[in-house]
Parts: sequence; C-alpha cells; structure tokens
Amino acid sequence: MAKRVFLIILDSFGIGGAPDAGKFKDEGSNTLAAVLSYSNDPFPNLSKMGLLSIDGEDDPRITAYKDAQSFIPAPVGSYARVREISAGKDSTIGHWEIAGIISDKPQPTYPDGFPGNVIRDLEKATGRSFLCNKPYSGTDVIRDYGEEHIKTGKLIIYTSADSVLQIAAHEEVVPVEELYDICKKAREVMCGDNAVGRIIARPFIGEPGNFTRTANRHDFSLAAPSSTMLDILKKEGYDVISVGKIYDLFAGRGLTESNPTKSNTDGINKTIEIMDRDFNGLCFTNLVDFDMKYGHRNDIEGYCTAMHEFDDALGTILSKLREDDLLIITADHGCDPSTDSTDHSRECIPLLIYGDGYNTPCNMGELTGFNNIAGIVLTSVMSRSYKKSFSPDADANKPDPGNIMSYVDLTNLKTTATIDDISSLIERAVSLKTASVCIPPCYVKDAVRISNGRVAVCTVIGFPNGYQTTGTKVYEAKEACDNGASEIDMVININFVKSGRFDEVYEEIKLIADSVHKKGAILKVIIETCDLTEDEKIRLCKTVSEAKADFIKTSTGFGSAGATVEDIALMRNNVSPNVRIKAAGGIRTVESAKEMIENGAVRIGASKLGG
Repeated sequence: MAKRVFLIILDSFGIGGAPDAGKFKDEGSNTLAAVLSYSNDPFPNLSKMGLLSIDGEDDPRITAYKDAQSFIPAPVGSYARVREISAGKDSTIGHWEIAGIISDKPQPTYPDGFPGNVIRDLEKATGRSFLCNKPYSGTDVIRDYGEEHIKTGKLIIYTSADSVLQIAAHEEVVPVEELYDICKKAREVMCGDNAVGRIIARPFIGEPGNFTRTANRHDFSLAAPSSTMLDILKKEGYDVISVGKIYDLFAGRGLTESNPTKSNTDGINKTIEIMDRDFNGLCFTNLVDFDMKYGHRNDIEGYCTAMHEFDDALGTILSKLREDDLLIITADHGCDPSTDSTDHSRECIPLLIYGDGYNTPCNMGELTGFNNIAGIVLTSVMSRSYKKSFSPDADANKPDPGNIMSYVDLTNLKTTATIDDISSLIERAVSLKTASVCIPPCYVKDAVRISNGRVAVCTVIGFPNGYQTTGTKVYEAKEACDNGASEIDMVININFVKSGRFDEVYEEIKLIADSVHKKGAILKVIIETCDLTEDEKIRLCKTVSEAKADFIKTSTGFGSAGATVEDIALMRNNVSPNVRIKAAGGIRTVESAKEMIENGAVRIGASKLGG
C-alpha cells in the first residue's frame, strides 16, 4: 500500500503502434521513435524504468538507437504498452481515460472553422468580435492576425484537428484576466453538440513581425461526465495535488491543491519540491512543453532536449522516493514531430512504474485502456494489507534446551521425494517436536493439510543455485506463503556476489523480505558459505542485516560443503542483533548440532537428526 503516488504525464510522448491509428490517419506515427532518431545520447533513467524494454518497439529508428547503445540498464520496476480505447486523441480525452472515464463519443472538431451560429453566440456572450476562425498553428495565427487584432481589438479565434476553441489576444490589448473571463463565457456557450474538450486562452506579447506567446496560457476544459479517480480520492479524504495543467483538464474538480506551471522545468521543480512534503494521496503532474512547444511545432531537436532534461531530473526523483511511495510515468496521446502533421497522433503510451508494490522487474505486456492507470493508483493508495493466518503462528517456535530437535528444521529436499516421504517427515517432526519441516515448494499445500497445525511448514526458493531472476524469486516466495509456508529459506544470487554486485543482492533480499513480511511469514537467507571468501561472508552478514531478513543461513546442503563452527562464529560477530543464525549442511549428529548452537546458531537444518 502506497502512502504517496506521483503520476507524471509526459504530454504527447506516445510510443506508436496504436492498432486503430489508421482510423485517425496516423499510421506510422511514433513520437518515441522520432525523438530517438535525433541522437544516440542515452536516457539512463528512463531506460532503467523500462522505456526501452516495452513490447512492440520494432520501429527501425528505435532498433537503430538501441543498437547504438553500449549499455542499456535492466528495468527496476514494471513497464507496459497501453492502448487507448476512448474515441479521441487529445489531452482531455486522454487524461479522462487515465482517470477512469471511457469516452465512447468523440468530442466535436471543426476542420472548416466554427459555424456562423456558433460565432454569433460567442460574440453575444463575450461582447467581442472575432478574427480568423480557421484551423491554424498557434504561432502562425498570431503572426498573420496579430497586427489586425491590435488595430481593431477583435479577438483571434482558431482551432486545430483537436476538439479545441482557442482565443488569442495581446496582453496589452486584452489583459490576461479579461481574456480568462472571455474564455469562461465561451465555455458556457460551447456545450451540447458543440461541447469542445477545451477552450484555451492564448495570450501573446511583442510587436508585429515579432509576436511571442506567453506562459499565461489557461485551459478551460469540459467537466468530466462522471466521477474520476481524483473525485474518489478527494471524497475518501486523500490529498489530490495537481502540478501543471491537470487543474485545467479536470475543470478544477477532485483536487485539494493546484500548482500552475510556466514550463516543463517549472513543473519538474515543483514536483520535486512536493516530494519533500509529507502527504497521503496523489500528486498528479502534467509536463505540457513536450506537446505545446515541440510536438505541435515539429521540433524533434527541442523534443529530444526536453526529454533529456526530464531524464536528468528523473534521477533526482528516483533518489527522493520513500519506501511507501509509488512513481508512475506515462503519457496522454502522441504528437509525432517527424510527420507532416502538427496535430496529435493516435498512439499507444508507455507505462513505467516503480516503488511500493512495483519494485520487482516485470513486463506487463500490452494493457487495453488508459483506465488501467486509475486502477493502479486507487489500488495502491486505498487497498489494505492482509496477513496470512498460519497454524502454528509464524515464528512461534521457542527452542527447548532440553530437546535438541526443537532447534531443527527437519528437511527433505530430495529431487525424488514423494508425497508419502513428506507425510512421513511430518509425522516424525511432530513426534520429535521440531521447529519446522523444510520441504520442496510443490508440496507446501499438501504439507499444510497433513500437518494440520501440528508443525510449521518451511520451504525453499531460488533453490539450490540462487541464480533465478529477482521477479521469479519474489513470485515464488509470495506463492509459497499463500500456500501456507510460514518460513521461507531463499538462496542469494551468488553469481552477483562474485561479480561484486552487492547493491543488487541487497535489493533482492530486501524485496523478498518485504514480500514475505507482508504475508506475516519470516525469511531465512542462505549465503552458501562454502563458495565465499571471508570478506564476502562478512559483507553478506551486513547486507542481510540491512535488508531486514530474519535469519542468515550457512548452506543449502547441496554445495561442496556445509556449516562450520568457524562460519557460525564469524556470522555471530557480524550480523545485527535482530538477525538470527541457521546452520545447515552436513549436520548429522547431536554433538555437531550442539556445537553449532553453542557458537551462536539458534536453528539447525538437518535431515538425519532424530533417527
């Protein structure tokens, strides 16, 4: 369960491949491919989030970019391609779908300009006359009509391929607040069949021949037709903080705080500032420059430069994430700057997730519907954690110094073990009052049924070599707990230890420890001492302690050697007081077991003790 979710929209950063792109005359559009075609400079943090690992990235420009990279980081979280199912490709429709609303009907567009009756209604409502009334580029329209606007005071009205009505005015002719009021009145007119997605105020400054749009743009969006995830979170008492034009796109609804921005840089900085605050809920950011300044102007270089700015900032964002934070990076549509069109493009979007509940590498494939994102946000913030009920209770064993078997995990991990062997093991463990039985994962459900609460069930994951992927081990551990194992023995990735990749070893142990603890079970970490140097053993003692595992265990019993008294003493001197020691491998006599206990072990793994 996440306390804080940071949802960042890279406005227009599509990744191509929409199956219905042809219906929108956007076949072949791919904003990601266009950006990557500009240079081979790496995007280390977006790559680490999984951007270059998403299924379906077969555009030749993307494959050429990947081929030119000397190193592409492996993903650290979850990643997916997401296809839109609403009838549109603009920001309003895209954001609504992200927030949980599917729009079956496209919002109206005006490829020939607004009808005469609409213009008359607008002039009556605003008390102003209008110029232009055509689909137009925002920079070209002020170049071509700005001087006449200054001379006559008439407002410049224009549209695009999107469902928008845009009103431009010079800030010295029509003050910004007055322009906003005019747009509010226009919003009231543009309803029913003429309910465009957005009315956009477009202030500009300068002299004829040198007009420039200012950062005082303001969107007046159509209100969402039903509750969004923002409304739900606010109603339930969570914080809902917007950064950038999120406020405009949702008509101010469902928010507890709004932070307008003047640029991507401003939006990134404000998001980072919010990360230093304590809140419970959602921070929803839109970085609009990708779309407004670069996509619509077919500026591939500018788009690429802006993406590198975000990638650099992403390093800071990742470093500021807390344990109970969730980061989601996505987009709302495409706007391919490499095509002849300057309009939005119907594309799939990337979904990159890292943090609480999503910090195990996972390819989620293709998801149908941007509304999957709303489900992820709501589930992350509002869901509850339920611990398993184990019988006997997890970690309830209290060793009896008068009974050496009470220290023992009685084990049968043979590849030929049958269900009858497991049943016999359990009956022997019950009669000897052992700490647990340690059995193969495939028999956990059977063992829980046969034991019926008489002895704890332990199993192994990543066994016996430890070189499975982290995602595989995490799934294996969770499934084992769900099947009834209250104790999990995991094998570390010794390959990574030998490669000096201790950070990854730590992350894996911590992920599995967190997953096991959330289920209410305990974790024992097997380091296979026979394969390690003394320095590696000491470092792993520290790593296991920092990852907050419950036990450190010497051996699998499948290595070249098992536990030694010297290793137990070394562990005792280097693990934290909260980490207990399990000795395993080659312990076949009561005397040997007692010697391990005398030197610091509190649990013994053995298959031969007790007769």
